[in-house]
Amino acid sequence: MQSQRSVVDVVPTHVVREGGGFKVRRPYRMGKVKSPFLLIDEMGPSEYGPGEALGAPWHPHRGFETVTYLLDGRMRHEDSAGNAGELNPGDVQWMTAGRGIIHCEEPHEDFLRSGGRSHGFQIWVNLPSSHKMMEPRYQEVPSSESPVVEKDGIWARVIAGECMGVTSSIDTVIPITLVHVKMNAGTRLIQHFGSQLNGMIYVFGGEINLENK
Repeated sequence: MQSQRSVVDVVPTHVVREGGGFKVRRPYRMGKVKSPFLLIDEMGPSEYGPGEALGAPWHPHRGFETVTYLLDGRMRHEDSAGNAGELNPGDVQWMTAGRGIIHCEEPHEDFLRSGGRSHGFQIWVNLPSSHKMMEPRYQEVPSSESPVVEKDGIWARVIAGECMGVTSSIDTVIPITLVHVKMNAGTRLIQHFGSQLNGMIYVFGGEINLENK
């Protein structure tokens, strides 16, 4: 039997500086039902002039996963496992740190040279104790291969899991659904997920109505 979830917490955000000094917007706290999310950072939006763009120099992670989703701008990344590449708008990088990895995330040379708008998200997902020492791995999905569905005034990019009949190719350690959604005024989205799972919505444009909250 399916049941409707209730809203148990509404969490404001605040602005902090990370990495080389770039601006992120972060919830004051992760709320009452945060697991498995350790951190949600909205990077920007920031407007950079030529030579001004900032990134995150080499730093370590261990025991969790980092999910980077870029909306605007251009980034490059490299890690101690030998992975390297770049992120363009709509691209997803899903890095499982496991027993430990060192990486850097910097503005792409072309973006640093030209400047422009930079905007994206990085989400940290906790790993269960049985997987905290797993071998690090790396998954990258370019926007051209990232599943998108449009229906009845709703646009959704399925980063992980399933939404509106569309499933992502990302292999997750634990069951997780992560979706970027745009909705026209007056539309309604019903998302199904297991009763044992927690749910969060991060609103970064417009307003939504959840139980009149």
